Amino acid sequence: MEYLPLLKSLVDGRYYIGQTDNIVGRLNRHNNGFVVATKRRRPLMFLGREAFGTREEARFREYNLKKNTNERIKFYRKFDNTLPS
Repeated sequence: MEYLPLLKSLVDGRYYIGQTDNIVGRLNRHNNGFVVATKRRRPLMFLGREAFGTREEARFREYNLKKNTNERIKFYRKFDNTLPS
């Protein structure tokens, strides 16, 4: 099973999307400063995730979210109830 978790920085409120097969391990790597993209934005909190049968499906969804602003905003709203609808 592959996952596409949504993480949110508690420092600046920005989001991070990235596929993984181990959500807890991935969140720990981010919060311990091992990921350059989020090192200065720690700590991060887990908001939610989508599950996929294969890594290719998760990568395709991640790619589409990062390229399509409207889809990305829908994804954020799906898991972050602090956003206006």
